[in-house]
Amino acid sequence: MALMTSPLTKSKPCLFLPFTHAKKLGSPPAILLNYGHYNPKFLPLTTNKCKKEKLSSLLDASNKNYSSTKKALQVVADADNAPLSEAEPRNLGKIFLSDVVVRRRRQVFWGRKWNSSDIANAAIVSSVHFLSLFAPFYFTWPAFWVTIGLGIVTGLLGITLSFHRNLSHRSFKLPKWLEYFFAYCGVQALQRDPIFWVSTHRHHHQFCDSERDPHSPTEGFWFSHITWLFDNNYITEKCGGQNNVGDLEKQPFYKFMQNTYFLHPIALGVLLYAVGGFPFLVWGMGVRTALALHITWLINSASHLWGKRAWNTGDLSRNNWWLALLTFGEGWHNNHHAFEYSARHGLEWWQIDMTWYVVRFLQAIGLATDVKLPSEVQKQRMAFNN
Repeated sequence: MALMTSPLTKSKPCLFLPFTHAKKLGSPPAILLNYGHYNPKFLPLTTNKCKKEKLSSLLDASNKNYSSTKKALQVVADADNAPLSEAEPRNLGKIFLSDVVVRRRRQVFWGRKWNSSDIANAAIVSSVHFLSLFAPFYFTWPAFWVTIGLGIVTGLLGITLSFHRNLSHRSFKLPKWLEYFFAYCGVQALQRDPIFWVSTHRHHHQFCDSERDPHSPTEGFWFSHITWLFDNNYITEKCGGQNNVGDLEKQPFYKFMQNTYFLHPIALGVLLYAVGGFPFLVWGMGVRTALALHITWLINSASHLWGKRAWNTGDLSRNNWWLALLTFGEGWHNNHHAFEYSARHGLEWWQIDMTWYVVRFLQAIGLATDVKLPSEVQKQRMAFNN
């Protein structure tokens, strides 16, 4: 899901309008475009991710009528933000306490063939939740602190610092030994291997909140939160497979992690059981993993539904303070979508961003280099009043 100073993947036109913008369109002339030009008052679609020049592949407004333009843009000219295809449902309702309209629903659990990856993902998610049910009966303070410690190591160092800001967006550079160590911490978070995670995240940014987004709430809250994980073929059809992680695939370490992924959490589980018995297994593998999974998934769901938008990103990303506290700073999601290359997500002094504090510390001691931050000019370009 990735823009950097030099994007890793080609940007695509963003073909989605939030409900609040759809209401403004009104009549057909409001969305007519000229090549490379648009009226942001009515159609704020082209940002750093939605290049104006890409619109040439969609329409030539000087020769197209309103119907063709409507079809090409895939946006709505009424208050219901309905899909444009006549074969699709028009409006499946807004998500609770949000202005986001569900435009289509994917039937994940039945009516299709499950592949081995779908079954494996469902088995892992089910197992950690089942194991967590024993937590009240096997609580010990050592097991609790093991959970906290592993949560920080695998969540902060492994997912938010390594998988997300370092590997997905290349927001900073680390010595290879440290990069690989942090990535291994992420493997123990049970969120799949680095190649899968990074590829999916880069696709998210490339197709954010369009029909090709791997986990947009426009397909429903629960789809964006969890059930997309159980439908790998559908994600591949939408995004085109793992064709955006060549930088990782050429490194033997990441290919090894991909090929041996399941062995590493199993080894950790065995170690925890050997050291602390069933309480360590329940809390260190069950409770810790279940909580971390849902906290990470809330970025895909809640941070595109609830919160405030500080920047004109053209997608549904929001800043959410309580989610930022739970996710070591990832909840400043609108900031992140505005400046995807930035190592810092909490751009204001009062926006707590624990991951950035660690990156800043690594920079201070000389381990993190080429740390990327947005300039004032870049901020002005993304401001709503620009």
